[in-house]
Amino acid sequence: MNHPGNLKYSKTDEWVRVEGDEAIIGITDYAQDQLGDIVYVELPWESGQEIAFEEKFGDIESVKATSELVSPLSGNVVSANEDLKENPEYINDYPYDKGWMLRIKFSDASQLDALLDVDQYLEYVQGR
Repeated sequence: MNHPGNLKYSKTDEWVRVEGDEAIIGITDYAQDQLGDIVYVELPWESGQEIAFEEKFGDIESVKATSELVSPLSGNVVSANEDLKENPEYINDYPYDKGWMLRIKFSDASQLDALLDVDQYLEYVQGR
């Protein structure tokens, strides 16, 4: 499994790439592997929608299960990855690239402190 060192990770298996006052959010390779092949994703598709820290922001469905997506940050949706409507399998093959889910303008930078670096995340998932 691949987990880039330049990202932050949540204990609910979402990743965050910070770009100024915006963040790109997706699910980790670990989460995708646990779920199996992704076949559907439901996201807040319209820009401006608010998402809340540690609250559900969508659903992801695989051949094995359906799971809730939990926001690692509070903020407003700038854009959602429209390609996932027709190609949810991008999450399977490219979770950190084509499989990104949301770009948000985050509202509380202190929430970044609750996220894990790659070493902490790997230790966390190994302890499950």
